[in-house]
Amino acid sequence: MKIVEIRDAVVPIASDIRNAFIDFSKMNASVVAVITDVMRDGKPVVGYGFNSNGRYAASGLLRERFMPRLRSAEPESLINDAGDNLDPARIWAQLMANEKPGGHGERSVAVGVIDMAVWDAVAKIADVPLYRYLANAYRGGEADERVFVYAAGGYYYPGKALVHLQREMRSYLERGYTMVKMKIGGASLDEDLARIEAALEVVGEGRCLAVDANGRFDLKTALRYAEALEPYGLAWYEEAGDPLDYALQATLGETYAGPMATGENLFSCQDARNLIRHGGMRADRDVLQFDCALSYGLVEYRRTLAMLAQHGWSARRVIPHGGHQMSLNIAAGLGLGGNESYPDVFQPFGGFADDTPVEDGYVALLQVPGIGFEAKAELLRTMREVTET
Repeated sequence: MKIVEIRDAVVPIASDIRNAFIDFSKMNASVVAVITDVMRDGKPVVGYGFNSNGRYAASGLLRERFMPRLRSAEPESLINDAGDNLDPARIWAQLMANEKPGGHGERSVAVGVIDMAVWDAVAKIADVPLYRYLANAYRGGEADERVFVYAAGGYYYPGKALVHLQREMRSYLERGYTMVKMKIGGASLDEDLARIEAALEVVGEGRCLAVDANGRFDLKTALRYAEALEPYGLAWYEEAGDPLDYALQATLGETYAGPMATGENLFSCQDARNLIRHGGMRADRDVLQFDCALSYGLVEYRRTLAMLAQHGWSARRVIPHGGHQMSLNIAAGLGLGGNESYPDVFQPFGGFADDTPVEDGYVALLQVPGIGFEAKAELLRTMREVTET
């Protein structure tokens, strides 16, 4: 058994949406295919991976550092002890060979893309869905057969009026979601409060609506928003300030009684640990949003989950960013609290398997080997086309 080849490509996911910090007019993503010599139905088993939205394609890092390291490795060094499958931890170690500690920026995205493809291949070789593979390997066989998901949207669009925001939010409820998220911080406080109240007219209770500032605020602004938001009883107030400004986050937690959320832009176990140590996050109510596809992949993500347990955090407080099938499998297999969903944006990468309904805010897991890309036709077509497999 061996990896025969690894290929990458860049796919555009540009749109005219924006959040409080960036627009997505030039956004793209990396796609990777890990091709093995294991044959199924006359074809080689191929694992696919891609990076989450919000970070650009990591093609330079992939082609100059990480893919060459994997190609140069002795094939047997990447196989598990039983000799019947790839070993994600050994592959991860090969990818990170000769990398200094620290610098958890865009290289974590490159490694995460390959790591996703490796886990897809591993589960396909084992002929089980990834969530079931993870549950068997790390959770004594216990798996969640359905996962809570919320609809992320509410972006700023050119000319988007309150009625259009309400129409969008109503469409999520009609599709089975019970909780939605919208952007704040890209307009004045008064405008954002009007937008929040318009959304609440549709979704009802504050616990059905979360807001996300995408790291836009300084401390003064974060606190001003917190004071205005608290009476609404929202599901959470997300990423008020810079993700590495732990002091801002801690001060916010001293003032804002409602749930806070952050973590999608922390890309290592070490950075996640600093958030827990210094960010004032509260294990009884707050939400952690680390995204494995941006943070060195599942090998590193398991270290992060172990660190959280050591600090008294339940994995149920983890609801990953990204809205992709990899996090959905991790949530089901490792017992996380849910998963973000992008029903309308970042296609074909956003959303889950085709014809998989959201029912009362939950998505059921399909019995498809691997991550389940084969059950999402447009995504599979795109990945196969760009990687020529």
